[in-house]
Order: sequence, then structure tokens, then C-alpha cells
Amino acid sequence: MSDSPTSLADLRGIVAEMEGRGTHGRGAGIVTGHAGLDAAGLVRGRLHEVFGDGGSGAAAGFAALMAFSAAAAAPVVWLRTDAAARRAPLYGPGLGELGIDPAACIVAQAPDEAALLSATVDALRVAALGAVIAESVGRTRAFGLTGTRRLTLAAEASGVPLFLLRIDAEPAPSAAETRWRVGAAPSRALAADAPGHPVFAVELLRRRAGPAGPGWRVEWDRDARVFREAPLSGAVVPVAPRGAAGARRAHRVA
Repeated sequence: MSDSPTSLADLRGIVAEMEGRGTHGRGAGIVTGHAGLDAAGLVRGRLHEVFGDGGSGAAAGFAALMAFSAAAAAPVVWLRTDAAARRAPLYGPGLGELGIDPAACIVAQAPDEAALLSATVDALRVAALGAVIAESVGRTRAFGLTGTRRLTLAAEASGVPLFLLRIDAEPAPSAAETRWRVGAAPSRALAADAPGHPVFAVELLRRRAGPAGPGWRVEWDRDARVFREAPLSGAVVPVAPRGAAGARRAHRVA
């Protein structure tokens, strides 16, 4: 990932150079290492929506990890509106801490959601890409049924998965294969009280091919490059004093 974002004109040049360089398995499942996620309908050549708030960065981290899990060694294009870039600039060393190679990430900015939609369609036409992330902030009509159908058709044609990252937005009708809401969750410290692996609270809101799923707490292991069920964080839940609990029991009996 370069220090400055690629312009849309530069991105079109990159797209033109890469067009026609092979393809990936259309409709193949994206292997994450977590049985629940793997069975939830995360497949290539489809649109997957990821919703989250702008405070924790958990949704962006989850979308990035899913995209790079799908991509293997192929490059990932991360498209962002200017508003998204102002809210939270991407940080290459931060991606590296997650086990993501920043050099495999092509970042470009679009002035608004309409330009983001157009650039995303262009990127999805490149079968040589591993995945595409498109990030916007707040409510927009660009990614309604009409816009997401365009994206779905482009993803299906190339076999490239799209992760539509919606920050501080509410779900609305769309053509997405799956829809997720992601937040941060407490992690368990490692040896010597070192920071633990990133943990995400993940909820499957919608699955086109079946019912919505339950929620999971998943941990990302950067060394193994897989998600797994998160262990308990070790946080202690306060318990009422014995006397107070006994008083409440006596009150209920009375």
C-alpha cells in the first residue's frame, strides 16, 4: 500500500493492465477457519455487506480480513469515499499487525458514493483480483437495490467477491448475498500481559440462500491466518454481596 491513495484515473490504468489475467472459482466458499462463518454463505463472486459503527474500526478490520482470506496471494482493491478516508486514514503498519501485506492492497479514493459505485463496478470486472472492498460512511441511496444489483452482476461475472463496508449506516433492501453487523469484543491477554488477538462480535443479519444465523465471537490468529471461536476474555463480572443477595431472596419469598 502506497503512502498516498491511488486516483481513480490511475486505478483504471491498473485495471486495464490486469484484465484477462485468469479467474478464481466462481461461487467457491471463502475459507476462514471458523465453522460458523464458513457455513454462512460467504462465497466468491458475490456481494457481502458489512455494517459497523465508526468508533472501533472493528467492521473495517473484519471486512479487510475476510477480503484477504478470500484473496490468498492475489491483490485486493480497497475503494473509499473521501469522507471515509477523512474519518479514518488507512495505516499500512496496522494492516501488517493483522498479518496483511500492505503491498498487496491497492487503495483508491472516490469523491462521493456515485463515483465509488462506478469505480467498484470497474474493479469487479478484473478477474485477476482477489477481492474488492468498497467503503462509505453514512446513509446513501447509491447502494440500494439498483446499485447493488449492478455490483452483484459484476461480481458474478468475474468471480471476485465484494465486501461493501457501510460505516454508520443502517441496513436497507439490497441484492447482497449476506449481510453482517460487526463490533469489537474484549480479547484475552497473551503471556506477560501482551495484547491479545483481535476479537470481533459478529452477527449474520441476512443470508440470501437461507435463514440468518446466530452471533459469534471470533478471534483472528494472525500467525495461522484463520478465525476461530474466541476464548473468554477473563473479564470479571461483579457479584452482589452475600448480604444483599440474601436480602433480595428474602424479599421475593415474602
